[in-house]
Amino acid sequence: MSHPRNELDKELTAPLRLSIVAALAGVGEAEFSAIRDAVETNDAELSRQLTRLSEAGYVEITKTRSGRYAKTWLAITPQGRTAFKDHVAALRAITG
Repeated sequence: MSHPRNELDKELTAPLRLSIVAALAGVGEAEFSAIRDAVETNDAELSRQLTRLSEAGYVEITKTRSGRYAKTWLAITPQGRTAFKDHVAALRAITG
């Protein structure tokens, strides 16, 4: 039998990426600034990590216009939700 650490998702071992996916898992969809504030990071770092999560297929990024302002919406994908659930299960197996 393989050690549960082998089940950890490589994209979610970074604490900030795990925090982003966890925040989105709780709400499904949120505006960029709400996630930035929830995970206590800055715009540039959040953007970098969202690019990685988007490329992995875990987060969908949508830009909308509201009058003169653009808003960026983030949503966890079904693949992202599954990866998060499996990653948390692996952490529980390691610590349990």
